[in-house]
Amino acid sequence: QVQLVESGGGLVQAGDSLRLSCAASGRSVSGYTMGWFRRRPDEAREFVAVIAGSGDTIYYSDSVKGRFTISRDNAKNTVYLQMNNLKLEDTAVYYCAVDWLTGPDGVSTLPHEYDYWGQGTRVTVSS
Repeated sequence: QVQLVESGGGLVQAGDSLRLSCAASGRSVSGYTMGWFRRRPDEAREFVAVIAGSGDTIYYSDSVKGRFTISRDNAKNTVYLQMNNLKLEDTAVYYCAVDWLTGPDGVSTLPHEYDYWGQGTRVTVSS
């Protein structure tokens, strides 16, 4: 069974950058769709970014497009989320998740299509 552990969150000021990591253990996530989601205070979990198993297809939510970059290092069994020019509204708990069923070139933005989730890492952006 896979375990996903997010790290890299913290308290930053608006305009700063952070890089989140999602380290998988117990099973390789190479070749599988990996997504980042977030839950802002008092809101439902929302899609942030996804990278296909092949790495060839990447998709972002409109709210982070141009500021966030998702990537993966299959050798390290890790997925990253580089977050630049952070805004107050990026304050949230960020989760990574793996989708075992979508094919290597597929992506999903729907939380229910993901099979395993990490515990999350908190990002707080202050003014």
